[in-house]
Amino acid sequence: MLLKNAIILFAISLNFGCKIKNVESHIENRNVILKNDDDAYLKRLDKKINEINAYLENKNGYNKEIAFLLDMKIASGKNRFFVVDLRNKKIIKKGLVAHGYGSSILNSDSLQFSNVPNTMATSIGKYRIGNSYYGKFGKSYKLTGLDHSNSNAFERNIVLHSYKDLPEQEVDGAICFSKGCPMVSFGFFKEIEGMIDRSKRSILLYLYY
Repeated sequence: MLLKNAIILFAISLNFGCKIKNVESHIENRNVILKNDDDAYLKRLDKKINEINAYLENKNGYNKEIAFLLDMKIASGKNRFFVVDLRNKKIIKKGLVAHGYGSSILNSDSLQFSNVPNTMATSIGKYRIGNSYYGKFGKSYKLTGLDHSNSNAFERNIVLHSYKDLPEQEVDGAICFSKGCPMVSFGFFKEIEGMIDRSKRSILLYLYY
């Protein structure tokens, strides 16, 4: 699988080398991805829910019932996009989500993250999900970065959108890459789309590693 990923990334670099060559100098983290049978992700999830509840406590304009948590330590072929009930600390829905190809490291299962334009890398941090619009990938939602680590998200056109090549169910191995956006399948997008559109307040999306 590592050889396959290396070949894919080498092909990408031929076409996009000028865009991703500076990613290496903006690495924020390089930890090993947890295996799917490791329940440590639940401990991380609980910790992040506590962080979100504390963050939203004195803030108006945000949905304090649900949030979207994306755990990038989980392999991309496994469910790592969690819709959570903030009050009861329960997972409501879960699905696959792609990361940016600029976040992949050749010959490694680790990821790197960047807030720099044109790196095509994913940015970690909290995002406010904004208005929807129709673009290249159909209906999409604008994202505003709320942390130093993702403050350029709006400028970089990092949005929440779907893509036809993403599977609906977990798979062995990696799924396709995005250009830095949290990208989900058509089916999963339909599920969270309704939640976003029905919410009278902005939903928080928290992408972490």
